[in-house]
Amino acid sequence: MINEEVIRKQAQSDGITHISTGVAVVKDGRVLVVRRVAHDDTLAGEWELPGGGVDPGETIEQGAVRELREETGLEVYKVIGSFEGFDYTTPKKPKVRQINFKVSVKPGDIRLSEHDMYKWITANDIPGLKTNSVMQDCLYRALA
Repeated sequence: MINEEVIRKQAQSDGITHISTGVAVVKDGRVLVVRRVAHDDTLAGEWELPGGGVDPGETIEQGAVRELREETGLEVYKVIGSFEGFDYTTPKKPKVRQINFKVSVKPGDIRLSEHDMYKWITANDIPGLKTNSVMQDCLYRALA
């Protein structure tokens, strides 16, 4: 799957302070995206993949599985693979590297905890989605 040791060593070498995850749930040619709440400190109202920070003591994959469950209520059935991520900054985290995964999930209803909407999109929907260019590229890679 991913080489955790290599990823963490490279991140440290690059001055990365935090590792985060993005989780692409892809089904029938569509990917699940969630919208950040309007009062969010960062990227309010923008669409993104579910995901978030990896906690101390977790592997990156474990963090992805936990974040998907916490943010959507969905349980990962299988991690299918990983795809190119990106680096970003937030007011509280100076250098973050996002590692992305494609997953299949067990049957279940989506229950949002940190976002206010979700939808399933195709590649044709990405240009009209309120998000930034980095996330647009990420969504295209998720659907590739």
